[in-house]
Amino acid sequence: MAYYIVKVLISSILIVLISEIGKRNSMLAAILASVPLISVFALIWLYIDTQDINRIREVTINILWLIVPSLTLFIALPILLDRGMGFYVSLSIGILVMILSYVATLAIWKTLS
Repeated sequence: MAYYIVKVLISSILIVLISEIGKRNSMLAAILASVPLISVFALIWLYIDTQDINRIREVTINILWLIVPSLTLFIALPILLDRGMGFYVSLSIGILVMILSYVATLAIWKTLS
């Protein structure tokens, strides 16, 4: 149980740290947020839990292919904000666009498999 608490604490601290840095320095926060910390920590936790290199390889390849649809949020959000939409509306639409991109990517992926 302590192991899970450590995992949650480390992950939570990183999120809070990045948001606090963002209040003072948006570029530094963006750099830290753009590093795939969640993916890196997920891979570390997965390796510690399973020691399964093949699973790590599969997850890494899947992350690579799913980066493209995740980028749609970061394309849509500033466009919507520039058009005067409120933050929560823009974020919601951006997330919806991202989800639709994931659905399309997975459908294409399934067709090609």
